[in-house]
Amino acid sequence: MITNEATERVRGWFTGRLPEEWRVAPPEITVDRDEITVVLTVADVDLPDGSSDSERAEARAGRAKAFREDTRERRIRVAREAQHRYERKVSWAVRVGDRTELFTHVAAPTMTRLRQPERLVLDTLVDAGVARSRADALAWCVRLVKQHEEDWLAQLREAMGHVADVREQGPAA
Repeated sequence: MITNEATERVRGWFTGRLPEEWRVAPPEITVDRDEITVVLTVADVDLPDGSSDSERAEARAGRAKAFREDTRERRIRVAREAQHRYERKVSWAVRVGDRTELFTHVAAPTMTRLRQPERLVLDTLVDAGVARSRADALAWCVRLVKQHEEDWLAQLREAMGHVADVREQGPAA
């Protein structure tokens, strides 16, 4: 289990270790049992007024690519230090404006047992061409839940509040 303190320690180490010129904002650090993901924010592109969305998107893609290539050797050194220190792989991403590009990442296999109704959901996604395999379909489902997690968690917290209210109204133990 990853504690808040463990995440704070990793975040602090990277904040102290990363060169200032790599960011215009503090790094965004995510830690799980397999991986540390470091998202660096670099300066947005400066385009003339009236530039099209596609021109801006391509300029941002170019800035992200240049950052990746220009910092590769230093990122590898920092990643090796962190991997030795925290015993996790380090993945990198860069944010330029509203574009975030993940350079490296761990695709960790996850084992699960599903009953037929759940397998049918995955098979429907495969048959519809949404996913290439059950594994891809399951990853798609997880991404969908992630998109809606804040709404769901807010509803869950509200429901837990109702349960607490009902418990208080019941007989005293």
